[in-house]
Amino acid sequence: MNPRWAIREASLRFCHKAGKSALPHSIGLLMKIKFSPVSLPRSGPLVLFAATGGKLSGLAAKVNEKSDGYVANAIKAAKFEANREQTMDLLVPSNGQLRRMVVAGLGDPAKLQPRDLEYVGGTVCGALQSGKITDAVILADFSGLNAISDGEAAALVAAGMRLRQYQFSRYKSPKSDDKTAVKAATVLTSDTASAQRLYHKFEAVAEGVHLARDLVNEPANVLTPAEFAKRVGEVSKLGVKVDVLRPKDMKKLGMGALLGVAQGSTNEPRLVVMQWMGGNRSERPIAFVGKGVTFDTGGISMKPASGMEDMKGDMGGAACVSGLLRALAARKAKVNAVGIIGLVENMPSGAAQRPGDVVRSMSGKTIAVLNTDAEGRLILADALWYAQKRFKPKVIIDLATLTGAILIALGKEHAGLFSNNDELAGRISQAGVDTGERVWRMPLAAEYDRLIDSDIADVKNIGGRNAGAITAAQFLQRFVNDTPWAHLDVAGTAMDSNRTPINQSWGSGWGVRLLNKLVADHYET
Repeated sequence: MNPRWAIREASLRFCHKAGKSALPHSIGLLMKIKFSPVSLPRSGPLVLFAATGGKLSGLAAKVNEKSDGYVANAIKAAKFEANREQTMDLLVPSNGQLRRMVVAGLGDPAKLQPRDLEYVGGTVCGALQSGKITDAVILADFSGLNAISDGEAAALVAAGMRLRQYQFSRYKSPKSDDKTAVKAATVLTSDTASAQRLYHKFEAVAEGVHLARDLVNEPANVLTPAEFAKRVGEVSKLGVKVDVLRPKDMKKLGMGALLGVAQGSTNEPRLVVMQWMGGNRSERPIAFVGKGVTFDTGGISMKPASGMEDMKGDMGGAACVSGLLRALAARKAKVNAVGIIGLVENMPSGAAQRPGDVVRSMSGKTIAVLNTDAEGRLILADALWYAQKRFKPKVIIDLATLTGAILIALGKEHAGLFSNNDELAGRISQAGVDTGERVWRMPLAAEYDRLIDSDIADVKNIGGRNAGAITAAQFLQRFVNDTPWAHLDVAGTAMDSNRTPINQSWGSGWGVRLLNKLVADHYET
């Protein structure tokens, strides 16, 4: 090992210790889900599914018969079309115990994709919560599915429920686990073994998403860089090796760009390095790098007061990387993966970085800081260089709530994708389609790159009013060598993102499912 990297031995390292996990609490982690063989339920509440037009089939049709046709009559009377994301709550007049049912729409089963079944599960969970149903039987007896097995379908529905149930209520008074939360669900399926095996992996990903959501939702007075690093260190209990670099370590490595952003805050920065080595020993890792500004005032180039409270979420990229490494470890992914997150506060003070300052990055390149609110790219410049020099990854992907410009361009429907490699860009795009965490590729070109040339330094940190998201990506590319690289600008998707059937939280956990899918499809051995 290069002696330069021996600095990490002097840094704070987290090791596995027995005892109760201190991972952030979220309601979503409390739901108990089990899978049982398909049989005609004797009691409820019961969730059953209907296809387009309210068509009931299989055991759902038998349940209808048991209720003397009440379910079908109710569907007809309500003109329930059974489209996806539609539900109908029924109180069934019966001498038996099946007195409460929820009918959920599937749409056309032949057109269902795996992500659609997750959304169906999320919709079901939402309906149960609205109906204050805390324990239910889910009749996952589907027919007409295209290339999705019964066990996978049941596991996907359960995973969607797990994702939807998340709530962040830690600071609400009186403290409560929320009486409307679904505590338990029994999913009936013809293939319980397959469902349980697949759900174990889906659950690991859901818990990674929940971790990312918890981190984004936390207020900045609680989640300082040091506290963020402490919480991420808990993933060591799953076998992830976690090292934390402090300011003195970063100074020795020459990380002037990252340290420059942090110098205005009384809360010291951290660089957290997570390693999950589940693949072949000789295999070069895939590296994920995240921007982690735990609060961003803009520094001396201060932001307007309106909406500044949202800047507690300016660490959405780091949250995603943390959740992803947790997910990979929990599901024992056969891949070598490294997660690197730069954690700072960007604050104004007498010690703060000034517009016009010049800093030297770890790469040796000098940067003219013309706007202290363009700080994320400075953090990533050093983190990207560190990732390449220390780990020599075969692929490197960074995530950052980097620019308001990407929000103007793409809204909250897509994250911006920039890449120097067409194959990698295509793989990420397809993973986005498969998971519903969609991306849109944006251009990189020499004409844009010239906009960040500086008169007094190697590069300046802003390129002007036009093409702001692109020039930010061009800046990052200057700190990437020939390694296949992709940059995801998640300013519109990581926080205050659109609510979906599987997410009702301000912090979305966006990117964990996308990148887990990418790893599973292309990088596991």
